[in-house]
Amino acid sequence: MHPSLSPEILQRRRQLDEALSSRAIALDQGGYVLIKLDREAGLLLAEHYSNGIDARGLATDPDTGEVLACRGGVPRQPLQIYRGRTAKELGIALSEAEDAPVLTRLDHALYLGRELQKAETCLFDGSEYIQD
Repeated sequence: MHPSLSPEILQRRRQLDEALSSRAIALDQGGYVLIKLDREAGLLLAEHYSNGIDARGLATDPDTGEVLACRGGVPRQPLQIYRGRTAKELGIALSEAEDAPVLTRLDHALYLGRELQKAETCLFDGSEYIQD
């Protein structure tokens, strides 16, 4: 617990964060990114996948047009795997990629920045990383 914040303030902050995480979002036409840790190499990985977006705003497989499952779907191959030693290094690689537009929405870039920072902390302290 943060020494200067009361338990009530911390609880309200957690509730706010949960509410913001459950809001509806517009998907990025540039695709989606799965963040992973390579603990052995001491690296952060960002797997960039393509997607389409249907009329309902759902992510679809660009080849079949079928809605992508969040869990348990058919394994897909990333377009590119980016690697970095730090959140900053990987964030720059994603935001300045010349080969494909990874990030086309500012809210997506901000989200990935937060997730990369969280992943970096987990990489360095040995805790489990779960992408939000």
